[in-house]
Amino acid sequence: MTRILTSLLVGALFGGGLTVSGMIDPARVLGFLDVAGRWDPTLALVMIGALGVTLPAFAWARRAGAAPLRSATFDFPTRRDIDRRLIAGAAIFGVGWGLSGLCPGPGISALASGLVPIFAFAAAMIAGMALFHLWNRRGGG
Repeated sequence: MTRILTSLLVGALFGGGLTVSGMIDPARVLGFLDVAGRWDPTLALVMIGALGVTLPAFAWARRAGAAPLRSATFDFPTRRDIDRRLIAGAAIFGVGWGLSGLCPGPGISALASGLVPIFAFAAAMIAGMALFHLWNRRGGG
């Protein structure tokens, strides 16, 4: 139960950060992608801020051999290869992000707005995950 509450708290903190930074507004994200028009640097500033916190914290965790509060060890990624599945997934993610101005985290946070297009995005995201799960179970890719 503690793990669920911790996950809920961390998710709420993440969603709050996305809301405060304006990243749940698809127009702001699309403004960042519009380099030929009225470019909005807000997303770049959010990314720089996130890296400013994340990079030193990960470096410290690796050096110190620290463990997270609710687990015995950190699960750092070990794979370094680039394959078709990675490229296809990145392309699908990028096209969806460019068309909608949302990616999964901000899309879930934006559900609180109650706007129909956000619910359509969430439904499409869930459908895509379900299709991938079915494809993967059948031995695809």
